[in-house]
Amino acid sequence: MEERIQKAIGRTDVVIRRPLATFGDYAVFGGAEAEMFAEKLRQKLGDNAEKVEVAKGFVNITLAREAVTLAVAEADAQAGEWGEGTIEEGKRVIVEYSNPNAFKEMHIGHLVGTIVGESVSRLIQNSGAEVARDTFGGDIGPNVAKALWGLQKERITEPTMAEEIGAAYVNGSHAYEALPDAKAEIDAINQAIYAGEDRALMDLWRKGREVSVEEFRRIWKLLGTHFDFEFFDSDTTETGLRVVRDGLDKGIFEKSDGAIIYNGAEKGVHTMVFITSHDTPTYEAKDIGLAFLKEERWPSDKSIVVTGNEQAGRFKTVLAALVDVAPLVAAKTVHLATGFLKLASGKMSSREGNVITAADFIKGVIEKAKEKNADPLVAEQVAVGAIKYMILRQAPGSDILFDAEKSLSLEGDSGPYLQYALVRAKSVLAQAAPTSEVGAAAPNEPYLIERVMMHFPEVSARAARELAPNLLVNYLTELAGEWNSFYAQERIIGGEHEAYKLVIARAFVNTMTNGLTLLGIPVPEKM
Repeated sequence: MEERIQKAIGRTDVVIRRPLATFGDYAVFGGAEAEMFAEKLRQKLGDNAEKVEVAKGFVNITLAREAVTLAVAEADAQAGEWGEGTIEEGKRVIVEYSNPNAFKEMHIGHLVGTIVGESVSRLIQNSGAEVARDTFGGDIGPNVAKALWGLQKERITEPTMAEEIGAAYVNGSHAYEALPDAKAEIDAINQAIYAGEDRALMDLWRKGREVSVEEFRRIWKLLGTHFDFEFFDSDTTETGLRVVRDGLDKGIFEKSDGAIIYNGAEKGVHTMVFITSHDTPTYEAKDIGLAFLKEERWPSDKSIVVTGNEQAGRFKTVLAALVDVAPLVAAKTVHLATGFLKLASGKMSSREGNVITAADFIKGVIEKAKEKNADPLVAEQVAVGAIKYMILRQAPGSDILFDAEKSLSLEGDSGPYLQYALVRAKSVLAQAAPTSEVGAAAPNEPYLIERVMMHFPEVSARAARELAPNLLVNYLTELAGEWNSFYAQERIIGGEHEAYKLVIARAFVNTMTNGLTLLGIPVPEKM
């Protein structure tokens, strides 16, 4: 319907909003042209509109009962396809997210990026695009050297658990800061990794990386995500070095105290080192190498990179440099920043050894969910839903305050609240006698839940367009509230208009199921 309204007005720059229910189903700000817009809409929408009114420069549109009924019927009939779009059909989009570093445990910051990136990927896919998911982890550099040093000091040659590697990294980090001899040893290990000639060291490096990545994959599976490409620093080092050195010859980069830097002053970004005085690449050079590697492995129309907002300044410098060395690649690259997940203890630093790992965090919420859900599978689904909701409800870049009690509440503004509304609707349908609802008579006035439900395709499309899953979260929370009101106020089975009310219930189940799926929130069969 939004598309029809846009075409009726004949202007692509006009924003179509969903107003408060008392004002209608759609609103368009026309300002001085409001009356002209209203007349066009009356002519083009015809019997589809019950009312087209002008108030304070806005044109408010209330759809006719027949138009609302048709939308609900589509939601019922289209099932899993309800809400799918075609606006990005034929496009290829690659989304990078999660990005945990090998030799360290995945922490709650990576958890945020994983959850946001997966939902963004699903939303874009729902708009018709072909999507590839990639993750980019550090497996070479000072942090890896610290972990390997710690493993060597403990005489661990066959690491088997991510926890022991994480502990080795913490020990190495403390030693690097406090002991000059350890610092020299760790720097030497870092150089040796890049050289790749120490067979024992490289064997430990390979084993440690695999243990780390296997744990990452276990957590990704629990969160319902997967990756088409798992890239590492070591994959991008050679290309990154080559591109930066070529850029130095072209005057894009410059020398400074033996290092190669990008001077960002003229572009209003940070000046940063891309190749150190030891001739090793920094994260920034590796990011440049990654951009080329992605283009080689999976050419795309758009490349989205999801990171924590603490990397926003660094990424601006990388993107500025990329504009100079590969303008076409830079033009299609978008950075999406996420906020911090804050707990009562605040944001923690893995360097200090008191990091909250993603695994421990998820496990704690699952244990809490078990208090009200005896079935282990249901407890896991509820816990994952609770975590994802609390993260995705915030606008991109906003910090997240996680409250375990609130996140698991069934009273509203939580993942379990949405899941429970869906389970309740499925229960109603399970109790209904099998009948044919073809031509089911609808009451004269639409129920409010119908008017909310018909906006699902538009909300999903906007969330994809703006890379903002929170728009869909807010919508589904409103929809769940309307279902609960409908369920409480109307006698569905055995009441008046039973057949049509069952159509509404099925349409709601389809809408909520599809919406939760786009967010990556599990859909339990019982609660």
